[in-house]
Amino acid sequence: MMPTPVILLKEGTDTSQGIPQLVSNINACQVIAEAVRTTLGPRGMDKLMVDGRGKATISNDGATILKLLDVVHPAAKTLVDIARSQDAEVGDGTTSVTLLAAEFLKQLKSYVEEGLHPQTIIRSFRTATQLAVKKINEIAVSVKKYDKQEQRQLLEKCAATALNSKLIAGQKEFFSKMVVDAVMSLDELLSLKMIGIKKVQGGALEDSQMISGVAFKKTFSYAGFEMQPKRYDNPKIALLNVELELKAEKDNAEVRVKSVEEYQAIVDAEWNILYDKLEKIYQSGAKVVLSKLPIGDVATQFFADRDLFCAGRVQEEDMKRTMMACGGSIQTSVGALTDDVLGLCELFEEVQVGGERYNFFKGCPKAKTCTIILRGGAEQFTEETERSLHDAIMIVRRAIKSDSIVAGGGAIEMELSKYLRDYSRTIPGKQQLLIGAYAKALEIIPRQLCDNAGFDATNILNKLRAKHAQGGMWYGVDINNEDIADNYVACVWEPSIVRINALTAASEAACLILSVDETIKNPRSSMDGPPGGGRGRGCGRPHAH
Repeated sequence: MMPTPVILLKEGTDTSQGIPQLVSNINACQVIAEAVRTTLGPRGMDKLMVDGRGKATISNDGATILKLLDVVHPAAKTLVDIARSQDAEVGDGTTSVTLLAAEFLKQLKSYVEEGLHPQTIIRSFRTATQLAVKKINEIAVSVKKYDKQEQRQLLEKCAATALNSKLIAGQKEFFSKMVVDAVMSLDELLSLKMIGIKKVQGGALEDSQMISGVAFKKTFSYAGFEMQPKRYDNPKIALLNVELELKAEKDNAEVRVKSVEEYQAIVDAEWNILYDKLEKIYQSGAKVVLSKLPIGDVATQFFADRDLFCAGRVQEEDMKRTMMACGGSIQTSVGALTDDVLGLCELFEEVQVGGERYNFFKGCPKAKTCTIILRGGAEQFTEETERSLHDAIMIVRRAIKSDSIVAGGGAIEMELSKYLRDYSRTIPGKQQLLIGAYAKALEIIPRQLCDNAGFDATNILNKLRAKHAQGGMWYGVDINNEDIADNYVACVWEPSIVRINALTAASEAACLILSVDETIKNPRSSMDGPPGGGRGRGCGRPHAH
């Protein structure tokens, strides 16, 4: 008698399990790594991605690329996630983290195919990662914090290393100084939001400037704006969240009137309310009035007659940065505009930058904030510059917080590789092979650096292995001379936390993908359209199918 087949899952459910499934997951991760492989290092290429709406993005930041690729493979998504976490945690090293994870898996593929149990592999990898992190901490060079001059030079080197592999590598001297100035002007918390980056098209990259204070684009303005003075010394600044314009009554209330006089009284009352508000602001002694809500034309002219400057519809983050820089606080009514809620700064002026007008607040007393104004030709170019500066700023923040650095350019990876290889020879069993595989996988970083620069990778790696075996701890790839060099002396430095984070994230991702032994994919529902019918979120028109 035939046993009845048990139907457990809906028909059309795709299940795959066992070794072939693991191998297919590993292959998917290889494909992801192929996408960002060529962007690593100073000679890395850029990718041009065009999204569904035809917007083009040029970038060589691993996290940005992976974010824009619409990855659907469930295992490959892990790599996208670790690149994002690396970006959020440290800001740089996103390409390396993806490459490392994929290379770990590639080295393990043969062992998996031969039937080695994934748990054994995972155990060895965890050991190897702990050893590697311990080794990094041992050999990292700590920074002297008390010597400001030396710390500053070191931070500039770290910023320059981060900018090396970006589009703006040519101006890295200029920008690394700017980035370090920007981060040094922040308070203890080093909050990223306090560095504003504004992009203005036109001009050359060298026209970019950093303002220690706040700058924002001139907002929408009404008639009478041109009559207002555009420059004040030591003004008081009122930050409001108040609407200063006449409202149409029909929006707010229904008033029944019997005679024209009554109607006139209502209109007068309304004007009086507005003038009362304006008079209070004027009496408070504030010279610059900023509001999140619109400031109407009556108000604009009232202020212009009395030599005040006003700007309505200022964006919230700009208001917050102004508040942090100039002191004061944002008021929701004009009743209590005393001196302690007004901000102060040494100089307020409106300046033309490119085709835009910007309002600058300079010499702020509490200046724990700064604004970087980027100039450049194409829009994609300035955007990529902004992303590159973001990476550099993150790196400098990290270097201040964790005060130890290692040499980049594949040096630290080669040293760890040598250390783990030596260690693996001292232990018996399968672990020896697996830690050896981990050590070999670490060589992907210097190898890829050579490949991207068009060097003979095998030749340079052999030189590096020999040098590290003789004790040349900081030797890495020398991109400029197609050779090897002591990257510590050459000042290719990065915070050790970048490498520690990259290693742990990559090996965690590799272990995660190895520990999956079955994938169950539910069949698509009978409707093939997007969930919720044609009308998706946000857009009123149904999609043209």
